[in-house]
Amino acid sequence: MTTTATLSPSVLRIDAAAVAGRIEASIRDDVFRRLRRRGVVVGLSGGVDSSVVAALAAHALGSDRVIGLLMPEADSDSASARLAHAVAEILSIETYVEDITGTLAAIGCYRRRDDAIRSVVAEYADGYRCKIVLPDLITRSGYPIYSIVVRAPSGDERRVRLPPDAILGIIAATNFKQRVRKTMEYYYADRFRFAVAGTANRLEHDQGFFVKQGDGAADLKPIAHLYKSQVYQLAEHFGIPEEIRRRPPTTDTYSLEHSQEEFYFGLSLAQTDLCLYAHDHEIPPEAAADAVGLTPEQVARAYGVIASKREAARYLQMSALVTEGEEVAE
Repeated sequence: MTTTATLSPSVLRIDAAAVAGRIEASIRDDVFRRLRRRGVVVGLSGGVDSSVVAALAAHALGSDRVIGLLMPEADSDSASARLAHAVAEILSIETYVEDITGTLAAIGCYRRRDDAIRSVVAEYADGYRCKIVLPDLITRSGYPIYSIVVRAPSGDERRVRLPPDAILGIIAATNFKQRVRKTMEYYYADRFRFAVAGTANRLEHDQGFFVKQGDGAADLKPIAHLYKSQVYQLAEHFGIPEEIRRRPPTTDTYSLEHSQEEFYFGLSLAQTDLCLYAHDHEIPPEAAADAVGLTPEQVARAYGVIASKREAARYLQMSALVTEGEEVAE
């Protein structure tokens, strides 16, 4: 049912203090009563989502019951660790650093990725950098075919469309990063009898921007109901450093600088927030266009992309299927 005839950016404004209080109460109940754990582990990336989850947990449980885990690897931005340490210092939480480069190399993450890249860019070798990107599906029609951008040591760049085998090989290899990080989080959770707190926001959870059994795995997900713009409001409420609040959200997965917009969402996160809200509240594209800053036709395309990604996300969100029935031995 349509709840409003028009859309305004203010629709996503929250009372940050009140929302934080409700989430903190839920964290306490989840950790102490439902999960029966002593505290939480948060993977700190230097981004706004993990910073806000760490702040919520520290305020809910006490700083001594929160572990911030930094897990850099060969392709990580050095700024990520610096900003993660800054958040941990502000919140007075203990941190551990686990460089996962060796583990990833041992299981062939980089080798398998590079082999897949070389299937389309034969000269790709040490010293090259890369990222994968989607075409603009909002301002023009087309198909969601990924391309790879490679930069040679000379600085020359080129972009090549990826056939299915290549993109699947690249993604399968890079997904090792999120799964190894989650394995490390659960080591610390087991070591200290803590729970693992997920850091996905509503956009990521709803639209499938996570790795199954990787960053999608957690014991509690405190901000999965919040739009990205609402996470930023909580970040301001908690005094998260402005550098983090102004930092463009990144996957921090590929060696070239890489935004979430060009890798997955196709719009700015503020626009995606509003389109997701408008889509779910059945606001016609014509009534949403001005607030989003797009034409009605572009909003309609955004709605289509949202519906498509949501359908694809069902597999990622599913728990393991358990066969029903009772077997009787003869």
